[in-house]
Amino acid sequence: MTARPPAGPRAALTDAWLVGPATAAMLALIFVPVLIVAVLSFTDYQFGARGFAWIGLDNYVTLFTDRIGQRAVINTLVYVAIVMPASMILALLVALGIHAVAAWSGALAGFLRTAYFLPVAATLVAMATVWQMLLHPNLGLVNQSLALAGLGGHAWLSDRGLVLYTLAAIGIWETVGYNMVLFLAGLAAIPRHLYDAAEVDGARAGWERFWTVTWPMLGPTTLFVVVITATRAFRVFETVATLTRGGPGFASDTLVYAMYREGFVYFKAGYSSAITMVFFAFVLVLTLTQVRVLERRVHYR
Repeated sequence: MTARPPAGPRAALTDAWLVGPATAAMLALIFVPVLIVAVLSFTDYQFGARGFAWIGLDNYVTLFTDRIGQRAVINTLVYVAIVMPASMILALLVALGIHAVAAWSGALAGFLRTAYFLPVAATLVAMATVWQMLLHPNLGLVNQSLALAGLGGHAWLSDRGLVLYTLAAIGIWETVGYNMVLFLAGLAAIPRHLYDAAEVDGARAGWERFWTVTWPMLGPTTLFVVVITATRAFRVFETVATLTRGGPGFASDTLVYAMYREGFVYFKAGYSSAITMVFFAFVLVLTLTQVRVLERRVHYR
């Protein structure tokens, strides 16, 4: 095969012209802001101040040693540990059910897809307000339904022992529909002849067909869903800001809400930048770990 001749100056200029605008946009909108935030995280800068002092790792030490900072970190990790696996498992089950229903009723499958995807399409702040009404301790439909069933109600959003799990349940409800659509796309791309071959090999039961064909072929989709779900769970903000504002007693405080509060309520830009970098580090490490672990089991087609 003939070797490709080296590109000349004209070709290099053409390449630079094509990639230049996108590269400039990435530098201006992503890399430069991240660099500025990283630098500010080592200072005591406050919005509106004329100067600042270099304080090294003090902001990071404060975040991990202060009770409020520790609570934000722990709450975020607990929230992610609940929402990420639960929303993925439920989304996969829903997708499998809808995929099976579509075989005999396309209209019903379309209705179910729309119903489950509605929380994703709706405004999160508006839906959080609806949840606030549903979970009202006296007038909410949830406690009234529990009372009709002979069960006691709960202060879902003001009980320090329940509020984080309540927000996690709402987060699962918000995320299932999006993950369902991704899994449905993955299921639709699986060739039918693989199921026929598995049946010939003796995998006739639905469970056997799932483990031998469906689950392996969903590898790329699952990897994408894991990364997206982890990112969405880590950056939970709207429900916290609308329903609890981190309370009661910082029991529902999260990294992103703490970042907002410290930066835009107390104007501590340096400390808020440190929280931002910790948040970025958590998401980056988790994403790289998931990609590294799951890629070994992914079957690309």
